[in-house]
Amino acid sequence: MEDQTAFTFKTDSGEERSINSKDLIAVIPSSDESLSTIIYVQHDEKDDTVPPNTVIVKGDAEPNVQPQDTSDEETHIIVSTGSGTNKAKSFYEQALRPVLETLFPKGYTNFLTHYTESATTIQELTNDIFFPTANAGITLRIILLAGDGGVIDLANGLLSRRTSSDYKAPQVVLVPLGTANALYHSINAGKDNTWGLRALTSTRTKPLPILSATFSPGARLLTNEGNDEEELSKDGESGQPILHGAVVCSWAMHATLVADSDTTAYRKYGIDRFKMAAKEALYPADGSPPHAYRGTVSVLHASRWTPLIEEEHMYVLATMVSNLEKLFCISPNSEPLDGSMALVQFAPMSGDEAMRIMGLAYQGGKHVEDLAVRYEEIDGLKIEFKEKEGRWRRVCVDGKIVKVEEGGWVGVRKEERRVLDVVVG
Repeated sequence: MEDQTAFTFKTDSGEERSINSKDLIAVIPSSDESLSTIIYVQHDEKDDTVPPNTVIVKGDAEPNVQPQDTSDEETHIIVSTGSGTNKAKSFYEQALRPVLETLFPKGYTNFLTHYTESATTIQELTNDIFFPTANAGITLRIILLAGDGGVIDLANGLLSRRTSSDYKAPQVVLVPLGTANALYHSINAGKDNTWGLRALTSTRTKPLPILSATFSPGARLLTNEGNDEEELSKDGESGQPILHGAVVCSWAMHATLVADSDTTAYRKYGIDRFKMAAKEALYPADGSPPHAYRGTVSVLHASRWTPLIEEEHMYVLATMVSNLEKLFCISPNSEPLDGSMALVQFAPMSGDEAMRIMGLAYQGGKHVEDLAVRYEEIDGLKIEFKEKEGRWRRVCVDGKIVKVEEGGWVGVRKEERRVLDVVVG
C-alpha cells in the first residue's frame, strides 16, 4: 500500500524523488511556467534535534503557493545567536536565506536582518523599531529564529507601553532555534516538520494568548546565570513588578530545574539539560529527600479565589500551552492558542515517584490521569511564599527567573490585551 504521507515528484533531470509530505515547505511556479520550484527540508538521519538543511530543486509538481511580493508589509528577521545550541546564525545563512530569496523574489531585498548581540537586543529592537511601527498602524512581520525567550522579549516590550488606536499587532513567524521551543511545538504539534518554514508561505494569523505575572515589591529578575539581579518593569496601573509570558509561570521543581540548568556548562547539552538538572534536584547529593516547597497556593475560577489545602508542594505550574518540549506534554487538554490556562500541581514525594510522574508526561500527557496530580483549567494563580532561603523562592516565567523576597508573593492572570499575532500554517 502506498504511503499516504509521501510527496513524490520528478526533478528536471528526470530523477524521481519521494519525501515525507510533512517536510515540504512549498511548491511554486517557475518564471518560465514549465517546471515548478520545490522547496523542502532534509533532516539529519542520526539526530532529529539538529536543524535541517533546505533543498530547492526544479521538478514536475503542481504549485501550491505563489511567490509573494511583500511591498505592503515591513519584514524583519531576528537571528538570536545565543539561543539553544547557538545554531540560529548558521541555519539562517545556509538554510533559511535561500528559501526567503526563492519565496519572495521581489520583496526579499527589503527585508531587514538583525543579529542579537546581547540578552537585551530584542528588547531594544522592540522599543526602537517594532513598537513605533506597530503603533503607527503599519503591518509588520517578524521572522524570529529563537526560542520562547525571544517571543517573550517581544511581548514584554510591546506590553510595556500604552498603544494608540491605530496599533496593529505584529505578526511573528516562529523558527524554533531555542532549547525547548514550547510555544512552537504546542502550536505545530504533528502538523509539519519544517521547523516553521512552511509558515513563511502563510497569511493566516492568530492572537498570541499571554499571561501576566505580578510580583510583590521586592522581587528581582535574576541574570548572568543567577549571579546578578535587576529590577522588573512596573505595571502601569498597580505599580507592582510585572513580567509577561506566553508559555508558563511556575514555582518549585520546574522553576528550580530551569534556573539551575541555565548555565553555559548545561546549555551545551541542549534539551537534555532539563533532565540532568531534574535528577540533581530529585536526588540530592547528601542523600536527603527532594525539597518540600512551602507556600500557600490559591486558584481563581471566575471571580472566586480558593486556597489549596496543601501547604507543601513539589510542582506548581500554570501554563497557556500543551507542550513544554516537543514530546513533553504538560497539558493535554490545551488546544493551540485557545487562551486557556491550566494548573498542574502535586505535593512532595520521593525522587523515584516524581520521575515516574514526569515520565508519564512524555507519554502524551498521561501524568494528568494520576491521582497524585491536580490538573484543572483556571483563570488565575497566586502563590504566597513561606520559605527562608532565596533559592526556594525562584519563579520561572517562560525561562526567565525571578527571585521573590521572603514573605512575598506572585499572582498570575490572563492578559487581555492583544499585542502579538502568530503566523500559522
